[in-house]
Amino acid sequence: MVDYAAARYNMVESQIKPNKVTDIALTDAMMAVPRERFVPPDRRGVAYVDQDVAIGGGRVVMEPRILARMLNDAAIGPDSRVLVVGAGTGYSAAILARLAAKVVALEQDKAQLAAARAALADLGVHGVALVEGPLAAGWPAEGPYDVILVDGAVSAVPAALTAQLVPGGRLLTVVDDGDRVARAMMFTAIDGTVSQRPLFDAATATLPGFERKPAFQF
Repeated sequence: MVDYAAARYNMVESQIKPNKVTDIALTDAMMAVPRERFVPPDRRGVAYVDQDVAIGGGRVVMEPRILARMLNDAAIGPDSRVLVVGAGTGYSAAILARLAAKVVALEQDKAQLAAARAALADLGVHGVALVEGPLAAGWPAEGPYDVILVDGAVSAVPAALTAQLVPGGRLLTVVDDGDRVARAMMFTAIDGTVSQRPLFDAATATLPGFERKPAFQF
């Protein structure tokens, strides 16, 4: 029998806090949200390992230290409006519900969306609006957002997403264009333009709709 509470404590103490995560509200949230409830039953024994956990359809629950570091650097406040692109089974949305005023969680996979809805309801998570649609289009109807988390890797960030940020808003994701080392990146909307800043080396599964387009060949 796995002691999930002990595993969660060890995850926060050995994976999250040593990885430059200093936001106490964030570490408290990751201590409180049962990660094992967001992975398939046969994967719960590895829910707290320091790696992605497969949830089916080529999708994953992102490695804890990568997710935590991006959320830490996003500087999410209690008044923030946040969009999660690629919500999957809802783990990151459940974390964000403890940090932000409003969370919109976008998913296009019906099975993942159903799993997220069930998990969030079972845990009594409030403040999350689950919506269905193409991930690369975002969800402008509820925007603009202070923070957008693209919960997976992308080959490039489409302008349709950064356009949904408030001035000074931040978008965080892992960029893996196939040519360089994959990195967690922060994109910030400033005076009508978008700046970008690398945060740290990271790798995770690429979200559907964000794959690298094949190069033209003669």
